[in-house]
Amino acid sequence: MATAVPTLGRGAAIGIRSVSKHYGGFAALSDVSLHIEPGEFMTFLGPSGSGKTTTLNLIAGFTDISGGHLDVGGKSVVGVPAHKRNIGVVFQHYALFPHMTVGGNVAYPLSLRRVPAAERTERVKRALEMVKMTDFAHRYPSELSGGQQQRVALARAIVFDPPLLLMDEPLGALDKKLREWLQLEIKRIHRELGTTFVYVTHDQEEALVLSDRIAVFNGGRVEQIGTGRQLYDEPATLFVGRFIGDSTVLRGAARSDGTGTALTIAGETVVTDKRLSGGGVPVMLIRPEKLRLQRRSATGAGDGLNRLAGRISEVIYLGSGSKYEVELADGSTAIVRSPLGDESFAIGDPVDLLFSPADAKLLADDRSADTTLT
Repeated sequence: MATAVPTLGRGAAIGIRSVSKHYGGFAALSDVSLHIEPGEFMTFLGPSGSGKTTTLNLIAGFTDISGGHLDVGGKSVVGVPAHKRNIGVVFQHYALFPHMTVGGNVAYPLSLRRVPAAERTERVKRALEMVKMTDFAHRYPSELSGGQQQRVALARAIVFDPPLLLMDEPLGALDKKLREWLQLEIKRIHRELGTTFVYVTHDQEEALVLSDRIAVFNGGRVEQIGTGRQLYDEPATLFVGRFIGDSTVLRGAARSDGTGTALTIAGETVVTDKRLSGGGVPVMLIRPEKLRLQRRSATGAGDGLNRLAGRISEVIYLGSGSKYEVELADGSTAIVRSPLGDESFAIGDPVDLLFSPADAKLLADDRSADTTLT
């Protein structure tokens, strides 16, 4: 009689406090702190070299920390080797054993843990069912597509019921359609397991689709942690605002008073009722769906709105609408997204760019030498 497969519980919490990692004189991570809740899907997002994969490797035990505290499931894992942390890991390049069948690959972690044969069979079957690969159990990796191999790698990582699953850009080598399908499969599996998932990617759309929360990395530090909506709607820094989604950044001579902030850009002034707290030179960030285009010759329809003159420099048809790049008088580029059915514009058309003062996010410039505060 087969041993019953244990019921999965919630995942492990992760506590990272003031963690640093140095390679000689280079600081790969500097004073990183974050907490991941049990069963949460947390994504580390950032450009190459930002520290996201280094942080994942520290959690996995592939790299030793240089300083700080790291807890998994309420216990310190500093100094604990990777093979004793009971963590599942899925890599971008699968790392399947070519001489083993799919079933053999998935069973391998259970063999290492000396799980009895009958229970091992049940667990492998369950893991393959979860990733929809039951019919491929007797095939070899060379007989599978890239997407199928990745699903086998995922089954192997979850078959021993780890409280924590780490995924390092696992879909990066797949085509767009397959990647989008597997994103939804990973999200479904996370819901079914209740395991804590930590996922590394540089793809902002992937992070928005998958995550409960996202930690945005930059230069070895965490810039902001929040839900996708929080990061998009209320970025804490200009880097986050530009990295999450498309945006237009307006720079100019700034003036702040009791009623708000004004920027003068090539002789034109735009305003917002916001003021920058904490110092720095203010810039405005506006999302493409908050901007509207109007032909230069048109009048009205702009009462109470900011208006900047520009010229269409690029038109991109998106199926559901159009994306326009607009060159402004100061040489900067604004990005506007218009839904299908709105008036269309052609390259070279003179236009006015309209937006509400309330839709401008006021953030500290990270190129303060380019503007002045008056």
